[in-house]
Amino acid sequence: MRLFSATLDWLLSQKKTLCLALGIMSASALPPFYAFPILFLTFSSLLLILNTAKDKKQSFAYGYWFGFGYFACNLSWIGNAVLIDAAKLGWLFPIIILAAGGFFGLFTALPALLSNLFKSFYSRWLAFAAWWSLFEWIRSFIFTGFPWNLLGSVLSFNLTLLQAASIIGTYGLSLAVLLICSAPALIFYYRNKKSIIISLGSILLIFGILIGYGTYHLSSMKDTPSDTKIRLVQPAIPQKMKWNRQKLEQNFEQYINMSKQDGLEDIDFVIWGETATPFALDFEPQYLNKITQAIPSNGYLITGLVRYEFQEGDFHPLNSSFIIDKSGKIRNYYDKIHLVPFGEYIPFRRYFPEWITPITNTITDFLAGDGHKSIKMDKQPSFGISICYEIIFPHQIINPKDKPDWLINLTNDGWYGISQGPYQHLVTTQLRAIEEGRSIVRAANTGISAVINPYGKILAKIDLNKTDIRDINLPQQISIDTIYGKIGNYIPLILCLLNILIAFAIKNKHS
Repeated sequence: MRLFSATLDWLLSQKKTLCLALGIMSASALPPFYAFPILFLTFSSLLLILNTAKDKKQSFAYGYWFGFGYFACNLSWIGNAVLIDAAKLGWLFPIIILAAGGFFGLFTALPALLSNLFKSFYSRWLAFAAWWSLFEWIRSFIFTGFPWNLLGSVLSFNLTLLQAASIIGTYGLSLAVLLICSAPALIFYYRNKKSIIISLGSILLIFGILIGYGTYHLSSMKDTPSDTKIRLVQPAIPQKMKWNRQKLEQNFEQYINMSKQDGLEDIDFVIWGETATPFALDFEPQYLNKITQAIPSNGYLITGLVRYEFQEGDFHPLNSSFIIDKSGKIRNYYDKIHLVPFGEYIPFRRYFPEWITPITNTITDFLAGDGHKSIKMDKQPSFGISICYEIIFPHQIINPKDKPDWLINLTNDGWYGISQGPYQHLVTTQLRAIEEGRSIVRAANTGISAVINPYGKILAKIDLNKTDIRDINLPQQISIDTIYGKIGNYIPLILCLLNILIAFAIKNKHS
C-alpha cells in the first residue's frame, strides 16, 4: 500500500510525464482499437492536471505534452512511408514521429493555455472542450491543412452515434466527446451532489441526443439497390513493387486481368485505385488501347494515374484520374487539388535546395488541380472524384454549387503497410459520407476498398492487403440532403462559441 501511494505521489509530481502518458493512452480510442472508455480517464485527468497549473506557461506545457503523446502515437503510421526505401530514407522514421508529436502538440497546447483564462472549474470544462474543437477546425486549413483523426472519429465503433455528423459534422462530434469524457473530472474536483448531477446528467444528455437522433436518422435508411453496378478492383500490389520498372507491365496486366473476369459486361463502372495505371495514357496510346480490355461495352473505367502538363518550358506531374470508355476515349478527368506536404510537394519550396524532392517517385513537385467537379456520364447518376488524402477534409470534398449524386475516392494505402492508417482512412470516408449525405465508393490499390451508403454504412468491402474484386450495385438511395452538407461548419463553430460564452459568463462562479 505504501509503495502504491509513493508511486502515485511520484506520478503526480511528474505532471508533464503524466500528461505525455495520458496522450499516448488516448490514441488507443481511435480506429482500429476503439478503446473509447479510456478517454474518460485520460481527459478527466488532463483537466484536473490543467487546474493545478500555476500560470499560463504550465498550462501550455501540460497540454503540449498530452498532445505530443497523442499525435506521435496516432500518426506513427506516417513513418512507414519512408521505410519503403529504408536504405535511403529509413533514418527519417523517428524524426517523422517526433515531428508529428512536436508540431501537432501545439493544437492541444493552445486550448490548454486558453482554458487558463477561466477560474471556475465548470468554465474550464466547457472552454477546454470548445477550444480543442475549434483548433481541430483550424488544423483543417492552416499550412494547407491536416484534419486527420479528428476526435469525433472515436465514435466510429457505433454507426448510430456517428449520425449527428449529418448536422454538426465531425467537429461537433469532437465537442460532444470532449464534454462527455472530461465530465467525470467535475465529480473529482467538487466532490458534492451538484457536481455528480451535472457530470452524469451531461453524459446521459449528450449520449441520449446522439443515440436518439442517430436512431431516428437511420430509420429512414433504405437498402434497395439501384441499377448502377460497379466493380472494385484491389490487386494489393506492395508499394515496393508498384513502381519497380521491371514490374510495371506485370502490374498493369494484373489490373486488366482482374477487371475482365466473368460478369464484366454487366458492369457500369470498373474502378481502380490511385495511380493504378503506371503509364501516361494520354501520351502512350498503346497502353490506352490495351486498357480497353478492362472496360465493359456500355460502361467505363475510372483509374488513377499520373498525367503531365507542359508549363514554363517543362512537363509537370498531376495526380489525376481518367474516365475512359470502351473505345479508349478519355471522356473526362479530375486532378487532385489537396496535395500531400512533403509527399507530393515541398512546402515553402524556395527555402529548400532543389535536391530535396517529394517522397513519392517524382523528381519535381506535383501541380494542384483546378477544383472539384461533378461528372455526368450518359444516363448514369453524376459523381465526383477525390484522390486519397483529399477525403479527410470535412466540407471540402465536393463542388457545393454543383453537387454530384455520389463520390469516388481513389486511394493507395500501400505506403503504410499493416498499421492504423488504412483503418483510420476508411473511417474518415464514412464520416464524409454521413456529413455530405453521399454514397462513397472507395477503391484502393491496397488498403481497404469499400462501398459506403449516405448513412456511413459499409455495404461491401475488400479487406486490407487482400487481392480481390467486388461487384455491387450502388444503393437506390444514393444521396440524401443533410444540414451539414448545406451549411457546413457554421453549426459546430456556433456550438463551440456558445460554450465559450457560457464559460465566460460563469468564469468567476462555482470556483
